[in-house]
Amino acid sequence: MAAEYETLRVQRDAGIAWVTIDHPPVNLLDLAMLRDLTLLVGELEAEDTTAPGATRVMVLRSADPDFFVAHADLGLIKALPRDPRPDPTELDFFPALVERWRTLPLVTIAQIEGRARGGGSELVLSLDMRFAALGRARFAQPEVAIGIIPGGGGTQRLGRLLGRGRALEAVLGCDDFDAATAERYGWVNRALPPDEIGPFVERLARRIASYPTLAVRCAKEAVDAAMPPPLDGLLAEAHAWNEVLTDPALDARFDAALAAGAQTREGELDLLGLLSQP
Repeated sequence: MAAEYETLRVQRDAGIAWVTIDHPPVNLLDLAMLRDLTLLVGELEAEDTTAPGATRVMVLRSADPDFFVAHADLGLIKALPRDPRPDPTELDFFPALVERWRTLPLVTIAQIEGRARGGGSELVLSLDMRFAALGRARFAQPEVAIGIIPGGGGTQRLGRLLGRGRALEAVLGCDDFDAATAERYGWVNRALPPDEIGPFVERLARRIASYPTLAVRCAKEAVDAAMPPPLDGLLAEAHAWNEVLTDPALDARFDAALAAGAQTREGELDLLGLLSQP
């Protein structure tokens, strides 16, 4: 990869891009990480997948055993426009970004060994496959607890993967889901012991990378064709997101969460408890 990254470490080997998120203290999905994810997806989109040495599989993982991606930066959300807006006809930046990840012509795999909440969960939901470490991985969409909704495709992709009732449990309950529950619900492909997840993902990635590139790409396209295009649902989510941003009490809730320790390492380890404080 040619780009210089601030929050990611990228290594390439035998057609696989190993991408490690490394953005202390909690891998916050902030402006720096968004920039890096945009640069990386742009480079992957531009690659000729048929060229020798081209990336055929991308594995996303974290250098932090406690955090995959904490969630989106509350400061960035606070800075978004608050006035009522007309019904959207195109996606805003973040939902458009994760949709670019979903539609990459190569295979994308998330190896999750820490917390993936909010925008971090939505990022992994946009990838082709997700594998979680038992006893370590945690998943949540905590947005409603602070007065917003998942706005990066979470309502749409969880609904497809989990079904309506379980998606509502995740979105409205705002609680953490451990790896075993996430596997049972369909949030992830498999939950594996911590000492097995790395070797398992590596074997799978190397196996897929060894197969004929055209066959892999066409197989992915054929599987995707079985599902309706997500744009209408994503635009409906965007409309709902724009509506919650008009709530006049939103800034006070964001400020209270930050004052209580949100986006600090200690506070993020028990985010729901922090957000549930009176």
